[in-house]
Amino acid sequence: MAQRIILHANSGDINRWEESGMMVESQKSNLKQSVLSLLLPYEGKSILELGAGIGRFTGELAQKADSVIALDFIEDVIKKNESINGHYKNIKLLCPNATSLYFDISDGSMDLIFSNLLLMYLSDEEICWIWEKVSSDNDGGFQWFLDTVQYKANSILRYERTFSEGFVSTGGIETMKEFMAKLDLKPGQKVLDVGYGIGGGDFYMAKEFGVYVVGIDLSINMISFTLERANGLNCSVEFEVADCTTKTYLDNSFDVIYSRDTILHIQPGGNVLISDYCKNVRASSPEFVEYIKQRSYDLHDEKAYGQV
Repeated sequence: MAQRIILHANSGDINRWEESGMMVESQKSNLKQSVLSLLLPYEGKSILELGAGIGRFTGELAQKADSVIALDFIEDVIKKNESINGHYKNIKLLCPNATSLYFDISDGSMDLIFSNLLLMYLSDEEICWIWEKVSSDNDGGFQWFLDTVQYKANSILRYERTFSEGFVSTGGIETMKEFMAKLDLKPGQKVLDVGYGIGGGDFYMAKEFGVYVVGIDLSINMISFTLERANGLNCSVEFEVADCTTKTYLDNSFDVIYSRDTILHIQPGGNVLISDYCKNVRASSPEFVEYIKQRSYDLHDEKAYGQV
């Protein structure tokens, strides 16, 4: 069976906010529902929860799952989890080291492996070790094409050198500023950015306008670059590798959607900004014609594009 892998990241240390009491209950609830909304249906499934902590998600998972094995290597934390969620009979709480050779779960016994806000505590080597343990019989399709052809690491760097730091599309930061002037963003609004690239636009929106940005993109390479740039920034942004044609959100989730094929998600009175490439009506230079051919683009002038 093919595996579906979701990479989801937030900028900022949310655990620290919670521990210091700075995150109010409404924020905790919103974050929890946001994370749970990323999961495929798990009713009747067997779930392994890594780094379960005091059980903020354990009980939620147990309400729909057939069984939940919740792990955390801190004994006092697992005891707290048990005091909160011990009334669920389908939860098994354990306190092992999940990376230990002596910890064993049968192959193929779990439908879903879940972890929240755990990878930030691991080194790059430890994350690579985890990734090596993931196997899939899915050829990746279009995503494979993006990460091995269209948006290889060196291609992303070349785009960024061309269009300015943090951007991989025409106009860079200057075009971004022009678009934002049309959107009239307000502090506290929630923005969905479909195809966020390497995050330059999302960081700009969050910093300059005080909005919360959710960015989704098909390319794993893109999110890797984005996470590098997010390190040390205190921005209200989150990123996910996801397909906008299949991704679902709750009704009225966003004030602004910045991209294409997403109008059905916008709440009443919200804004949609759509941009795309077109060519000049004048003859293009031989170099540009060759570039278009190399990238397999199909460009039209503005008049022809309007008839599409």
